[in-house]
Amino acid sequence: MTRQEAFRRRYNALRSSIDERLRKYRRRKAPAEVRDATSYVIEGGGKRVRGVIVMLSCQVLGKSPLRAIDAAAAVEILHNFTLVHDDIMDSALERRGRPSVHQRWGVNTALLLGDVLVGEAYASLLRASGKRTAEVLGAFTEALQEVCDGQALDMELERRTDVRVSEYFPMIDKKTGALLSCAALLGGLIAGGTRLQTSALGRFGRLIGRAFQLQDDLLDVVADPRNFGKAIGGDIIEGKKTFLLLTAAERARGENREVLERVLARPRSSQWKREDGTLTEEGAQVIEDIRRVYEQCGVLRDAQQLVRRTTGIALRQLNRLPSSSTRDMLSWLGESLVHRIS
Repeated sequence: MTRQEAFRRRYNALRSSIDERLRKYRRRKAPAEVRDATSYVIEGGGKRVRGVIVMLSCQVLGKSPLRAIDAAAAVEILHNFTLVHDDIMDSALERRGRPSVHQRWGVNTALLLGDVLVGEAYASLLRASGKRTAEVLGAFTEALQEVCDGQALDMELERRTDVRVSEYFPMIDKKTGALLSCAALLGGLIAGGTRLQTSALGRFGRLIGRAFQLQDDLLDVVADPRNFGKAIGGDIIEGKKTFLLLTAAERARGENREVLERVLARPRSSQWKREDGTLTEEGAQVIEDIRRVYEQCGVLRDAQQLVRRTTGIALRQLNRLPSSSTRDMLSWLGESLVHRIS
């Protein structure tokens, strides 16, 4: 068995333990609709990356990963809260190949479910907080606030046509990086890590989150649709202010600038989609035109280089932790996240 195969097997074992713990959190005494929706979300699957990071960050400091399993479950529950509310705001019809919660039960139930999930996340976290309860709850609460702030910033940037690249990074550091940073930090706190160790773990998570989002921006344009799991060019059609779009907007001139203005001036344009969610011919052409501009402006190449550079900085944070196979696995997992093809 190769080292990568061993890491994958270990990852799957940790993932299974999180899934098993999550199955115990069904709200059997709740009203039927909320109970059913809660089970629907929790049983919806997912890679459980954030939860696995919690457990590995505990283990890398010499403690059993099971000590952090309730915190891992809490982070996964909170992540699902963000997905339920994101789907409402994005009018998403599906999540992980199934109808989104608001499509199946309505917006009001989906909003209430999000609130329920936040409560469940805190209940799970309290089972794991141990001797550093205040620090654990503080880190978790700060991450929740940052994720919400990041979503608000994302919405604000979508409405504006004068966004700079410098505004993009604070947004993704909150929206994507905050929860990954929290996951790594929680594991270190539960293991009793020093300030230097927990700070390194937190920075590792936040930087991996930044690289992860940059890679996500890239995949929206260059991924193979058969692997990506969703339509290519969705960010373009929805008017998302990605690193690619913003960088190209700062560089493009002449005809290329005119092509970009079609997206910058028309965020979330419904005219490029049919009622069933498929693209019109005009929408497909817009995506092709924008991709050509990205190539001519060199932003695809620059984004790829930035992903590699950011990942390298993130992985160097792990050098502040004890050398072990678990540290190597954290490094492997970080690289897997940002160099994925789907």
